[in-house]
Amino acid sequence: MNFIIKPLITEKMTKITDKTSVDRTYTPKAGKNKGQQVTKKAAPKYGFIVKPEADKMQIKAEVERLYNVKVVDVNTMRYAGKSVVRYTRTGLVRGRKDAFKKAIVTLKEGDTIDFYSNI
Repeated sequence: MNFIIKPLITEKMTKITDKTSVDRTYTPKAGKNKGQQVTKKAAPKYGFIVKPEADKMQIKAEVERLYNVKVVDVNTMRYAGKSVVRYTRTGLVRGRKDAFKKAIVTLKEGDTIDFYSNI
């Protein structure tokens, strides 16, 4: 069913993945653990460009099948196609970029995806 178009391997997504792949310790100022040190377990996040008609369950199944990992959560964002105008020798050329959907996938603690293993 191939819903994943390509993985997001950008500098911004790499920073998000690196930041979420490390356990975080903090001291809450309110709530039941007020004043105590709490450690939030790492849950690495990875981004993918997927087809707009794909839903979260299909994206989760596809990532688990392709990369042999356990997906905990899937967040999606829809992007509309942008209109594009180019100035050419023959005049204005008007077009439209495709609409797409971005999926941010949170994996189970300890799982990772190595996008560079097939290169």
